[in-house]
Parts: sequence; C-alpha cells; structure tokens
Amino acid sequence: MFRIWGKLIKDNKLLRDHTVCIEDYTMTRTAKVYQALDELCYEFDLSKPIWLDINKKDFIMHSRTRFTQDSFIDEIDFDYLDFWVIEEEY
Repeated sequence: MFRIWGKLIKDNKLLRDHTVCIEDYTMTRTAKVYQALDELCYEFDLSKPIWLDINKKDFIMHSRTRFTQDSFIDEIDFDYLDFWVIEEEY
C-alpha cells in the first residue's frame, strides 16, 4: 500500500488533513505521487500546485515537501500544504 498524508497548515495549526491510499501495485511511484496530489487537491478544493525545484529536492531526499503560495497560481488561505509519504510497500 502507498499512503500520502496531506495537511493544510495556517499559523502552525492544522486546518484540514486527508490521507490518500493507493493499492495499485502496477503503477510507478511517480504516478502514485501525482495521483495522490490530484486526490488531495480535489478533496481540499485547490488548484494543483507547481513542483518547484525546492519541492522536488525535498521530496526526493525526505519523501515530504511543503507547497507554499509560490507553488500555487491562485491565492491560498493557508500557509502551506504539507505533502508526506507515510507508508510505502512494494
């Protein structure tokens, strides 16, 4: 199973969170990440963030990244979207 936890944070407080579980073992890890991000954005009613170089580096090194206002085209009413792989089985 592949699980990603998404959290909307404002002023160091959790506004909303959601966990996405993907059990399709035929998908690549990259496809699972993008699908999970799509599901989180749908759940939180957000536009999809842009993967900046810092997001890519953080995610590759730590399996976690934060999408701030710089990653979104629209204005956001939170400080950042925390995007974190919490379980990964092959």
